[in-house]
Amino acid sequence: MKISLACDHGGFEYKEAIANHLKEKGYEVIDCGTNGKDSVDYPVFGEKAARLVSEGKADFGIVVCTSGIGISVAANKVPGVICGVGYDDVVAEKIREHNNANMISFGQAYMTLEDVLKRVDIFLSTPFAGGRHQRRVDQLLSIK
Repeated sequence: MKISLACDHGGFEYKEAIANHLKEKGYEVIDCGTNGKDSVDYPVFGEKAARLVSEGKADFGIVVCTSGIGISVAANKVPGVICGVGYDDVVAEKIREHNNANMISFGQAYMTLEDVLKRVDIFLSTPFAGGRHQRRVDQLLSIK
């Protein structure tokens, strides 16, 4: 499975840790940057990771910034992407199970690395429930 991974300067440390975690579990990681702590604009990197998901070049995407919000907004601007902020374990599961999210975001300043890595695993291992949720996901994806 291929995972696109991106961050801004506020999420760089967690992005690196997530990359190592994913590689240890056998995932192929496509690192979309940034590659350091110098100030950069999160929309650039959120879009890069989201485009790979939207174009089918990555199965899922993970993005990190200071809060997890801005970079998730950037990812959600790309057609075909549904990205939610994984602010707790249940949400990390439900955004896959109910929303069929193909991306998840995290906030390095407000989440522990231990929690983030656990939520990465929850997100990637949770299947979409389909059923009544499919109609709603179709509506989400039809919004222009």
